[in-house]
Formats: sequence, C-alpha cells, structure tokens
Amino acid sequence: MDGERLTLEQLLRVARDGERVVLARDVEERMARSREVVERALEREDAVYGMTTGLGASKRHRVAAADSARFNRSLIDNHRIGHGPPAPADAVRACMLRLLNGFAKGTTGVRPLLAVRLAAALNEGASPRVRLLGSAGMADLAPLGDLAHELFADVELAPKEALALVNNSSFSTALSALALADAQALANTMTVTAALDLEAFAANVSTLDPAVATLRPYPGVRTELEGLRAALEASYLWEPGAARNLQDPLSYRGVVQIGGATRDALSHALAMLAIELNAHHDNPVVLAAQDRIISAGCYEVLPLAAAVDLARIALAPALTAAAERAVKLLQPPLSGLPGGLAEREGLHLGGMGAVSWSAHALTAEARLLAAPVSFELATTTPEEGIGDRISMAPLGARRLSEQVGLGTRILAIGLMIAAQALDLRAPGRLGAVTGAARALVRERVAFAGAGDPYPADLEPLVALVASGALARALAARVTGR
Repeated sequence: MDGERLTLEQLLRVARDGERVVLARDVEERMARSREVVERALEREDAVYGMTTGLGASKRHRVAAADSARFNRSLIDNHRIGHGPPAPADAVRACMLRLLNGFAKGTTGVRPLLAVRLAAALNEGASPRVRLLGSAGMADLAPLGDLAHELFADVELAPKEALALVNNSSFSTALSALALADAQALANTMTVTAALDLEAFAANVSTLDPAVATLRPYPGVRTELEGLRAALEASYLWEPGAARNLQDPLSYRGVVQIGGATRDALSHALAMLAIELNAHHDNPVVLAAQDRIISAGCYEVLPLAAAVDLARIALAPALTAAAERAVKLLQPPLSGLPGGLAEREGLHLGGMGAVSWSAHALTAEARLLAAPVSFELATTTPEEGIGDRISMAPLGARRLSEQVGLGTRILAIGLMIAAQALDLRAPGRLGAVTGAARALVRERVAFAGAGDPYPADLEPLVALVASGALARALAARVTGR
C-alpha cells in the first residue's frame, strides 16, 4: 500500500481472498513528515478544525491540550450511530483497506501507528463488527465510528487522528467497489446468456454484423459485439436460412446496443472508482511539502455516487431485456415451439409457462432499485445547517448489489429456459461458448420431459451464474481468437 496505486483487483484479493498487505517502503517516513506538520500546528496553537477546535457548530470552541485525549475518544463514541445488521465481512475488509491506503498517502496527518495497526488487522483476518446502516455518504461517520471503536479502543489517539478515522468515505467506496465488481461480472455473463437466447430463438444474426460497431461507435457496443460473435463462433445461426424471422423482437434485435450501454455505464463507474480508491478523503488536508493544513470537502464522493446510480439505471433495461427474451421463448407464436416449452402440449403435460411470473417479479424489483439516490438533499442539520449535503453513496451501492443479486436469478431462469428451448429445437452445431454453456446448465438441471414439473430448485444455476464460469469461458475465447 502506497496511497497511489490501489486497484479494484487488489481490493478484491484482500477483501475476499485474504491476501496479505504490506506498507510500501517509504510510507511510514511520509506519514511521519505529515505528522510533523500537525505537531507544529499544535505547538503554534493554530485553529485547525477537529484538531484544536470542536466539530460542526462547536467549531468555535477550542480544545485544550489537556482535553485532547478525552475529546478524541468522545469523537469516536459520539459517532457510533449505526443501525441494522453487520456489514458483510468483505465490505468491512475492503473499507479497512481503503482507509489504510488513504493513510499511506500521507495527507491525513496521522501517525504511522494507525496504518501499521490496520495492516496487521487485515493480515490477521480481522473483520470487525460494523453496522451496515446509518451513513448518508458525506463521510461515513456511523460505520467508521464502529470500525474505529473495534480496532483502536486500546489506542490513545493523538489530535486529529479520531477525526481522520471517521471523517472519510472509505465505507461508501468499499461498498461501491464490491458492487461494481459483481455488476461487471454479471454483465460479462449476460453476454453469454444473450448468445444462448439467440440460438434458442433461432434469431437473425444480422444484428451482429461488424458494421454495427462502426455505425454505433460506442466502446461498449464494440465490446459487446465482439463478445457475442465469439460466443457464437461456428454456431448454426451463421448458416444461410437459419434465421426464422426477418425482424426479431426488440429485446433480440437490440441485444448489442442494450448490452453495450450497460458496459459503457459500468466502464464510467469503474473509472470513477479507480480515482476514488486512491484519492484523499479526509478533512482537513495536510500538505506536508508546503507545511500547511487546509480545509476542503474531500470526502465528497458525488462522482462515484452518481456513476453507481448510472450503473443501476443501465443495468435495469438489460435485465428487463434478458427476462423478455426468456419469456418470448415460452410463447409459441414467437418461438415456434410448444407452449411453455413442454415436450408435448396438452393438459397435465408440464411446461414452464408459469415461470414467467417469477421472471417478471424479479425484474420488476430490479427496475425499482434503479432509481437514482445521489441527488437527495438533507434537511438542515442541527449543527447550524453545516451538514447540508448528502450523497447517499452507501445506499446507491447497496441497491446495486441487490440488483446484481436479482439479476443473477433472472439469468438463471433464462439459462434454464434457453436450454429447454434448444433441446426442443434440436438445431445443428452450437457456438464455441454457447455449447459449453448449455452443457454446464444440463449438468445442473435436467431436461423437463412430458409431465415433468418445473424444476423447483434453480439454486445450482444461480450458483453457476454467480461463479463467473460462463464469463470466464467467454473471456478465454475472446483472448484466444
């Protein structure tokens, strides 16, 4: 950790896989120089917010040196205002890592001791109890109050250190990082499921013509088009006369553009995240090279919060289209297959028609989670109206995570339906990736023959989607082409 080069991939390895962390060689020296600036300001008795003064409306009151230790401890205790269940362990560890990286930057003025303690806790596998709810996203005071209490209860915090521990947006950034990583994995899997839908529907692949990427020159369109063509390489769909329709329903015909929009939204959000993982969060800011301490709203994470909103907005229509493609396969006038994909049509002969209700229910929930939250405005706070901004970044990230979870189930339903449709249609050769995807589905859910009930347990397919195996198969094919 050096405060400058933390990546999402590294964060995932530490948060979810327990990879060890070390401080870069010059971090402790850099932090010590920053701390010297703080000590000089204390000797001069400068008025520095949260260090020699109170907080909020109490900023006009000075903190005497004799009261510093008690003030720092009360600052932690007074911000333990969280609610709800404990945050997931990976979110807490990701938060600890982001906080550690912020300290390593050398602009918070805390002693190296705090960074060393955080690194040791991560390497010991610690996952402190941090309540999930209660942060408005303008510095994650509530969850970071819990974290500071759990990790530093036995440390006498020096001036400014308590404020540095709670007055940053590491929790919001951590939740966003995990949600965006999972959303990107879902989008990659969705490309494979969309390709399988095209085969199951015997769709017209003119929509996958390479000219589309030139005519609609969005980066996401190019990526999605490349992925779909790789997944369907050698598929029967490329043979003359394979398409059943001149024009397919829009959820099939616009598959490249819809998936491309999701990819572009996620790319933007990931770009904002890459900055936020290494940006300064704390206030005030210690500028060691200039021997200055300045006040600034660096815990404002609106760029990331708004980008996560955009990711949910773009993911909602992609999931809706995925559900619509699955439902179309259940409808004989559109699919050309038996109703409900029953092996034989007739009373008590089974079929999957009823599954459309659960698909619609899950998709409706996913759409409801897409409403943006980063424009919310707080009512004037008791602290003389000082805290009149909120980003709701934690809520936006939690909603994205929930949306991804619903999306995982929507794709699981789609995989089951597409595999059933392919078995009934019995086309020729499947694509390089879609053929493997269908085999993975059949390992987990059997073909529903005449009179067989709808598979009551799709959890094996949910686990398949969540594992990322389909996305990895596609990535290997794209890389190897």
